[in-house]
Amino acid sequence: MSLLDQLNQDMKQAMKNKEKDKLVVIRMVKAALQNEAIKLGKNELTEEEDLTVLSRELKQRKDSLQEFHKADRLDLVEKTQAEIDVLIDYMPKQLSEEEVSEIVKQTISEVNATSKADMGKVMGALMPKVKGKADGSLVNKLVLKLLS
Repeated sequence: MSLLDQLNQDMKQAMKNKEKDKLVVIRMVKAALQNEAIKLGKNELTEEEDLTVLSRELKQRKDSLQEFHKADRLDLVEKTQAEIDVLIDYMPKQLSEEEVSEIVKQTISEVNATSKADMGKVMGALMPKVKGKADGSLVNKLVLKLLS
């Protein structure tokens, strides 16, 4: 089942259950997916493109969550956290830190990286492998740690 089909099905269920907050998030994600399809001039997005849009939406909300925490806006923190929880349901299973570390080590040996100067080369080879499955900041931190 495609992501759009899943979203449509969940949207109907959210309407029946009168889950307004979930419904708003699903509609936002659907709009983002449709906007991306229009931007790319396609009728349907590939799974990878769907994942890119979902990751972007999730990252935006995580960034907003940090800002709301700093501003001590607990009302917005709760709302944003609820949105993040809904989005996480559509993301692939996240890799553990140990699994990411193992992939980072493999990639470093594949590209023969030896210092921080090779960071770009490592990240370029690594990100497609963990796209949507691991947080970019965690990946970055592990690469820096292992290249030091």
